[in-house]
Parts: sequence; structure tokens; C-alpha cells
Amino acid sequence: MNVTPLRVCGIAAGPFFLALWAAQAFSRDGFDPSRHPLSLLALGSAGWIQIANFAITGALFVTAAIGLRDQGRWLPRFVATLGFGLIAAGVFVTDPGAGFPAGAPEGRVDPSWHGILHEVGFAIVQLAWLATALTVAKRTTGLARWSTVAVIALTVTIAAWPNLDTLSIRLVIATAIQFAFLAAICAPPGSLQTQISAAGLR
Repeated sequence: MNVTPLRVCGIAAGPFFLALWAAQAFSRDGFDPSRHPLSLLALGSAGWIQIANFAITGALFVTAAIGLRDQGRWLPRFVATLGFGLIAAGVFVTDPGAGFPAGAPEGRVDPSWHGILHEVGFAIVQLAWLATALTVAKRTTGLARWSTVAVIALTVTIAAWPNLDTLSIRLVIATAIQFAFLAAICAPPGSLQTQISAAGLR
């Protein structure tokens, strides 16, 4: 089974993002992956690495969306929107907090304009991913079940435990679920095309 080079970008995006996060999360002084959101890695002298991580991963998904143009009207648009949301989350860095980087306050701080735009980028990513999952659930048969499983797994991972001490690491797990689902969409060339056409929903 051949995979077009453009779709390979969507398969590689998740592992790239998570590997670069892990390399930083366990090497940056003062960073605790169990309580520090991954966005905080964009701060400090080495923050450019996480900024690049957001931007490159977003660009990979935008590229993958081009390879999905034959899969209907909305699916590639949602994937591209997700990619642009990631790029925005990288360009507009979050505000310091939870004691990271060193010297940052432990509690919440008044959000800056770029901190607000970072959250907007994050919200765009979440909404675009959900729209992608719902589109796949509606338009296909082979991946419809996995779309439902992914949404349920995401919800359980985030909402099942009220303990905020593990929220940051659960957000990373949720991100892995989201990116794995996007990789599944990009992996089987032609399968979505066949199912969309067969369902008459293109």
C-alpha cells in the first residue's frame, strides 16, 4: 500500500511533536511534565525549540491536508485549520506560570495579549480536530468506529480524573490520541475516497 508523500507528513507529525516534547520535558531544568503544560516549554532561553515544534508540526498537518484534497470538501479544510492553529500556538507563546521558567509565579497570572492568542490557537486545534473526527464518522464506514473510539478516549482521558495534579500529562496523552487518529486518516490512501464515493456523501 503506497502512501503519498504529502500524507506521510500527517503520519510523521504526531511522533515528531511528541518525541521533541519528551526530549525537552525530561531535560529542561525545573520542568515537571506531570504538572507543567507542554506550552510552557516555549518559554526561557530554549523556548525556541518548542516554538519550532508547534510551527513545524502545524506545517506538516497543513501539508497533509493538501494530500487529502481528494477526500471530500471539508476533511482537508479541517485538518489544515488544525495545522494553522498549531502554528498560531507556537507564534504566540503562552504566559509563564506554575513556577516555570525559574522565577515565574506559582499561581495564575493576568494573561498577556500573546497568551490569549496562544489559547485561541489551542482552541482552534481542538475544534478543528473534533470537526475532523465528526466528518470522518459521518462520511466513512471503515474509520467511523475509530472516530467514535478516539472521541470517547479523549473525553475519558481529560474528564475522568478531577485531579489537576495529573492534568498536564493527561493533556499529552490526549494529544497522542488526537495525532494518532489523524495519522490513521492519512495512512490508508484511497480508502476514504472509496467510502465517501460509495456513500454518496462527497
